[in-house]
Order: sequence, then C-alpha cells, then structure tokens
Amino acid sequence: MRMRPTLRWTPEEDLPPGTGDVEPVVGALRAGGVLVLSGAGISTESGIPDYRGEGGSLSRHTPMTYQEFTGSARARRRYWARSHLGWRTFGRARPNAGHAAVAALQRHGLVSAVITQNVDGLHQAAGSVRVVDLHGRLDRVVCLDCGTLGPRADLARRLEEANPGFAPVAAGINPDGDADLTDAQVGDFRVVPCARCGGVLKPDVVFFGEAVPRERVERCRSLVRDASALLVLGSSLTVMSGLRFVRQAAEAGKPVLIVNRDPTRGDRLAVTRVALPLGAALTSVTERLGVPLPDLTSRDSSFIS
Repeated sequence: MRMRPTLRWTPEEDLPPGTGDVEPVVGALRAGGVLVLSGAGISTESGIPDYRGEGGSLSRHTPMTYQEFTGSARARRRYWARSHLGWRTFGRARPNAGHAAVAALQRHGLVSAVITQNVDGLHQAAGSVRVVDLHGRLDRVVCLDCGTLGPRADLARRLEEANPGFAPVAAGINPDGDADLTDAQVGDFRVVPCARCGGVLKPDVVFFGEAVPRERVERCRSLVRDASALLVLGSSLTVMSGLRFVRQAAEAGKPVLIVNRDPTRGDRLAVTRVALPLGAALTSVTERLGVPLPDLTSRDSSFIS
C-alpha cells in the first residue's frame, strides 16, 4: 500500500499561538520517560535545510516520489546525479546543539527514545541511542531486486569512478540530500547497478509516496505507549508518518509538547508549542535541568570517511 504524498499544509488562522516559555517542556522532562519525535528543523543548524520553514526547500524543489524513481530510468539518473553531488555536503554535516541536548537528556534518563523523521543520522552522531530512523538512513543503499543492503560510501566511490570530473555547481542542497541541478547539469550521468545482481539501487530511505515499513511503525507505536509524554522537535507534522504518533499520544492522554518556530499540524493536540530556535530552546532546557551538554568536537560524526 502506497501513501499519497502530502507536500504542503496551510496553517489555520485560529491555531493556538506559540510561546517563548520553555518551562512546560522542562517540567515534562523532569518527570522522565519522554519520547522525542524530531523533524528536519532540528538539523537546520547543521546546514541541512528543512522542507517547509522559512526558505524551506519545497519553495524551489519537489522531492522525487517512489513511483517516479521506480518507474523511470531517466528519473533515476536525475536522482542519483543530484544525490551524488549533494552527498559530498550532506555526508559531512555535524550534529548541533539540538542534537547534543537530546543526547544529554537521554543519557540522564529524561528522554526514553528518539523517533526521527530525518535521514541524516545526526542523533546517533551526537550520542543518542535507541533511535528509530522512521524514514531510513541516507548512508545505506538497498537493491530493489535482491534486497542487498550496502554502505553509501561504497556506492559513492563507484559513482565517482563511473563519472570522473562530475562537479557541477549546485543551486542548493535539500533535506533528502539532493543537490539542485538542471537537466543540462545532470547530462549523461552514469548510474551504476547493484554489484551483486545488477539490479536497481535505491537509498535506504522512505521516498514521498512510499509507505513506512509496518514493523517500524509498530515499534514507534510501542515507544509512544511506553512514554510519559511526547516532545516534538522541529517538525511541521505535515505528513501522516509523524502526525499519527502525536494523535496516538493525545488519544492516550499523554502530554504532547512541541518546539517549532512555525505552526504545526499537531498544535491543537499539544499542551504548548514553543516558538523558539531549537538549539537555543533546548540548550536553555538542559541548563534549567542541570544537564551538561556533550562535547561534540571530539566525535568523528560524518558519514564520509
């Protein structure tokens, strides 16, 4: 079963206003057992843009759908050319203060687990454990024919060999790792097949229009059931893949707290929405809780070795 992609959501005018008060978030975390649901907004301070915020990539870029990717060799060529170029930047992104705060809160037993809608691996790079990558990981590649999983770094080397000198200047990079390239810049970029069976390779991520694996959804639902509260960080909750967990928590009577500068599709279900930049908000939260942040400078936290 495939989901119809929801790319945009228009906020209602009468949504509850955001606040600058982080105390409700502090109170929920102090009790412990809080489940974090993060979106693209937590990675913007690492240089990875979000989809729907101010200057978000959807204003200039429509993500490729699963149906396009699987149905057209030309679409796959365009995707892999853009993704290969974007990987050079995306793969070197480092976790920021927001990721560091989540890792610190988890280490001190205040955060139980993390569900992330991001594919960048930055929560793990910052030291978080018990992380569910809801939409997969961009540092892995899967063959659609034989199912073999492999590291993105190996594919990157193969693509470099197949396309020597490929270095167009991109207009920007997107949350899914794509670089903005014109068809002329893509040119005759060569796509390489699965080294094992010769089949079609796809990043091990959930594309727009593709369903999240059922067992992954059930694992997340279990985490929601076990949590004392749900803390949403940097997500507009436009797509159902994340919104359903907010609805589940609210229906179970668990507090939902949101930190996001812009209104979200889940605001009516939340106790509060803190409309502050994530890094600053979460740093303030950890300070009030007396939780020191980890030193990220010593971590080798990039995908690219």
